[in-house]
Amino acid sequence: MTAYIFDSETTGLNDPQLVEAAWLRLADIGTLEVTHEFLARYKPAKPIELGALATSHILDEELADCPPHDSFALPADIQYLIGHNVDYDWGVIGQPDIKRICTKALSSLLWPTADSHSQSAMIYLHYRSEAPGLLRNAHAALDDVQNCRLLLIKIMDALAARLGRQVASWDELWELSEDARLPRIIRFGKHAGSAIADIPADYKSWLLRQDNIDPYLRKALNKQSSGA
Repeated sequence: MTAYIFDSETTGLNDPQLVEAAWLRLADIGTLEVTHEFLARYKPAKPIELGALATSHILDEELADCPPHDSFALPADIQYLIGHNVDYDWGVIGQPDIKRICTKALSSLLWPTADSHSQSAMIYLHYRSEAPGLLRNAHAALDDVQNCRLLLIKIMDALAARLGRQVASWDELWELSEDARLPRIIRFGKHAGSAIADIPADYKSWLLRQDNIDPYLRKALNKQSSGA
C-alpha cells in the first residue's frame, strides 16, 4: 500500500486552481520514511486572489512559463492521500477516487483541548522550540508536507498510546481518520451545541432527508440511529 502526503497552493478560496503542488511518498506506516518528494508550480487560468498572494507569496507573473494547472496528476501508485484539511487539496486536483487521511481531524480528536488545530498550531504544540524555524516558510507546499509528516509522527505515537499498540496499516489509519471526521456535536439549527447522540430522533430523521447534508454528518447520524 502506498501513501502520499500532499499539499497545494492555490489561486484562493473562490473556485481555487492549482499554482503549486508538493508531495512526499512514504515508504511504510511503521517508519514514515520518505522515498520520493515532488514540488512543481503551475499556471492557473485565473488571477491569484490577494488573500492567496498574501499567504503563498507566489506571483502570477512567476507562473507564466509553468505547465497549466489542470495538467497535474498524482502518481499512479497512490492509494492513500494524507493532508491537513485534506479535502481542500483533494478538491483542487479534481477529487480523484482515492482514500483520504486527514491529519486535522485526527489532531482534533487526539488533542481536543487545543485552542487551534491548524497545522502550524499543532507544530507549536509538539515541536515548540523548533517551530519558528519549521514554520518560517509555512504555506510553501513542500515545507507544508514536510511539517505534515512531523505532525503525523506525533499522531501515530498518540494513536499507539490510545490503542495500546501500533497502527497496523494505512487502511487502519484511514478508518481511524474516517471516524475522527464524524462530528460529535451539531453546529447549526435549533439543537446547535448538542451532542449528536442527544438529538431527538425526529430531528435526526429530518436532517437525513436533506439533500445537501455534509456526508460525514450523515454518517454520524446513521451511526447513532443504528446504535453503532
